[in-house]
Amino acid sequence: MGFSVTFWGVRGTVPCPMRSHMGYGGNTACVEVRAGGQCIILDAGTGIRPLGQKLLRDGVTRATLLLSHTHLDHISGFPFFTPAYIRDFNLRVMSCHFDGQPTVETVLTRQMDRPFFPVPLCDMGAGMGFIEMPTGGSFSLEDGIRVRTAPLNHPDGSTGYRIEHAGQSLAYVTDTEHVPGQPDRNVLDLIDGADLVIYDSTYTEEEWAGRVGWGHSTWEEGARLCRAAGAKRLGLFHHEPDHDDTVMEGIERAAQAAWPDAFACREGTTITLA
Repeated sequence: MGFSVTFWGVRGTVPCPMRSHMGYGGNTACVEVRAGGQCIILDAGTGIRPLGQKLLRDGVTRATLLLSHTHLDHISGFPFFTPAYIRDFNLRVMSCHFDGQPTVETVLTRQMDRPFFPVPLCDMGAGMGFIEMPTGGSFSLEDGIRVRTAPLNHPDGSTGYRIEHAGQSLAYVTDTEHVPGQPDRNVLDLIDGADLVIYDSTYTEEEWAGRVGWGHSTWEEGARLCRAAGAKRLGLFHHEPDHDDTVMEGIERAAQAAWPDAFACREGTTITLA
């Protein structure tokens, strides 16, 4: 009945399956959370493919997928999530709805329509349900799990999640852009006192200056927010595709020098919260 976090995809924008990137990982966003007896999946980037294979080996028969948003790097692994083709598997897909945007079911269906993909979503054999929520609310899952949401600053919208279980808390805050000198109150509230914050650290501050409006943030801002909110650990996430292992090692050293409780998320790593 513990609480653990496993990183299956930590990269942003596009997969990077090069030897130069394998130390931190080349798959796009996907994080597995095990809390109580529940399996919660955060985003369906390409990392969800190996996760699906692991779930089948483990005999897992149900999961909840929480999507931050439906940009391609966060959903492109969904058609390759093998459990979704298994009739005895149950998948609950949840996301927050933004005005003017199609539903998540519509987006995932279109992604698998020809000529983009040969197998339509309706042919996936699993029991599948889609739930749309207003952003900024909260809800409960089985085994006493509580989830809070918050809107993030990203083109077309994005959602941050806080998952609480057994007195521990995880905040997942990716695909968000900060405003210098104006800490995001939505983020501060979501990460308040969190045991682990997974934060969009796509760029360094020097890089970010030339990418304002692209919808991403920096490890420096993540550290500032975590200090202000009294969070315990900061996981740098959504790594820029051009940041190979050498660059990532330098970023991680700089982040830890600024705040010792920071680390760069690595594909395949598991962190136990409780």
